[in-house]
Amino acid sequence: MADPRRRRLRYAYGPYAGGPDPLAPPYDIREAMDQIGRDVMEGSSPRQALQELLRRGMEGRNGLDELTRQVWERRRDLQRDNRLDGTLQQVRELLERATEAEREALRNEDSDDARFREMQLDALPNDTGGQVRELNEYDWRSSDAREAYEEIRDLLGREMLDQRFEGMKQAMENASPEDVERIREMLDDLNDLLANHAQGQDTTEQFGEFMRKHGEHFPENPQNTEELVDLLAARAAAAQRMMNSMSAEQRAELMELAQQAFGDPRLAQSLQQLDAQLQGLRPGEDWQGQGRFRGDNPMGMGEATRAMEELGQLDNLAEQLAQSYPGARMEDIDLDALAEMLGPEAAASARTLAELERELQRQGLFERAADGSLLLSPKALRTLGQSVLRDVADRIGGRQGERETRRAGAAGEANGATRPWEFGDTEAWSVPRTLLNAQLRRAGGDARALDVSDVEIVETEQRTRAAVALLVDTSWSMVAEGRWVPMKRTALALHQLISTRFRGDDLSLITFGRHAQTVELGQLVGMEGVYMQGTNLHHALLLAQQRLARQPDAMPVVLVVTDGEPTAHLERDGEAFFDYPPAPHTIRNTIDGIDRLTGMDAQFTFFVLGDDPGLAAFMDRVARRCGGRVVNPSLDGLGAEVVSDYLRKRRR
Repeated sequence: MADPRRRRLRYAYGPYAGGPDPLAPPYDIREAMDQIGRDVMEGSSPRQALQELLRRGMEGRNGLDELTRQVWERRRDLQRDNRLDGTLQQVRELLERATEAEREALRNEDSDDARFREMQLDALPNDTGGQVRELNEYDWRSSDAREAYEEIRDLLGREMLDQRFEGMKQAMENASPEDVERIREMLDDLNDLLANHAQGQDTTEQFGEFMRKHGEHFPENPQNTEELVDLLAARAAAAQRMMNSMSAEQRAELMELAQQAFGDPRLAQSLQQLDAQLQGLRPGEDWQGQGRFRGDNPMGMGEATRAMEELGQLDNLAEQLAQSYPGARMEDIDLDALAEMLGPEAAASARTLAELERELQRQGLFERAADGSLLLSPKALRTLGQSVLRDVADRIGGRQGERETRRAGAAGEANGATRPWEFGDTEAWSVPRTLLNAQLRRAGGDARALDVSDVEIVETEQRTRAAVALLVDTSWSMVAEGRWVPMKRTALALHQLISTRFRGDDLSLITFGRHAQTVELGQLVGMEGVYMQGTNLHHALLLAQQRLARQPDAMPVVLVVTDGEPTAHLERDGEAFFDYPPAPHTIRNTIDGIDRLTGMDAQFTFFVLGDDPGLAAFMDRVARRCGGRVVNPSLDGLGAEVVSDYLRKRRR
């Protein structure tokens, strides 16, 4: 007989149904950085780019926009499908059942008392609350009628308790007078506890005694009086919002009916006292709000209160997901509430986005400025620069089969000659010459495989340094004509090339609008367009002259990117003068700045954007004066033209 322990086990395979896929990758940092980089290059600030990524989400994970849509859809469905008068409707049905049963019983009696009772029933008030009150002392002839009426009072008591205490409606079903008395005692003890707490007394021992005595009614298991107040205040505020959402007639009926709960007005009075104390202890809760319910599903008072609580949670989630308040962070999102409202998939998406935001900051891709704004870090700028430079290199072309190389420690460019190695030399070995020397030596009878005397190094000549000033126009026309982003991409590509391939060179980034300023790469990338007229090339040339003059051993290179004639210059007092069309003394000051740099042997190239014939003619005259070049690139080709021009000058 086969051993049952060796019996083959059977397995069933199917799709994972336990929530988010545990094997799914949480996020792709590289893809996230690429998306942020594209948005920054399109003119968004780093903070806006990060927020846009979080709103869009990543592949396989919903973004904040989609989660917010689901929150509002859940909120809409809750209000569309339900209405708040379920308790009133139940009371009316029970009241009708009681009076009909009583009338039927009275019709079978042939007595003056029966006729008198029929007159009492006919004289009942029109409103439901008044009818229930008037029938409180009525001596029912029908046992069915009496049972229905008692059910009304029981229902009202259970619904009122269910508004404020979780699970109380089920616990008080078929409640005995002793059960009702214990609830009244609990409410009295609770009101005493809250009154002492409101007066600033230490209620630690009183709270402990209260929970030992009545803890069964609080499955949430609060640990102190403050937690108990938080719990009760949230429910009481939701109950008040539910009342606010009803019509005036409905509110009046419920308030009237509340006095009949369990046949004793003391319950309603205790609950009113509790609500007043909670509102005083937690005035920050939403006690005034309301919701508009217009569906067909009638909800009881407890159920309606929970619906109001759910609406409040959905509103809080919508605010958290919007991330529109100062200092907002993804960690603010209540993942437990999100899972409860929208399911585990939604919570997993929000958790992934929060982890992504933390990881981006942990890896140093963002840093905060002194004013609290978010900036791209040098590491992030290098990543973006690599991407942009690759795009520019693809446009330049002409490098088939050539690899990017870096020679650590190289002090110059190889000139084709070699020489024997000497102590202290750091240049690269010439491998062919070194191996040839070793072979010749061994042919002469020396058995050593390699000797220091065999080594020859590659001779180099001192490489020429370049001091580059990139002057970029930041006047409003650059933004309005769609030239803002190509300008930034150009600066990024040139900065990346110089910082990685020509580290001995110096690059200055100078922006010029109404005024000019020297900026860091991060400032330029994150710069937002501002409506301000003025193209102060004169000021930019002065700053370039100051920067280049500090490096007399470097070849000065001035690259100007602009889309307009100079319309502003810097006065002696430091103020900018602006006029359009360009004033003659603005042109004279600008030409004077170009002449000063020409005297320093600066090499000029002017990249003229747009097709303004007046600008083209002006730049042609300026280029002839300083021996420079004028290039009229397309927007897509601007970066390639600037980088190509720099490399051309560098080779020269």
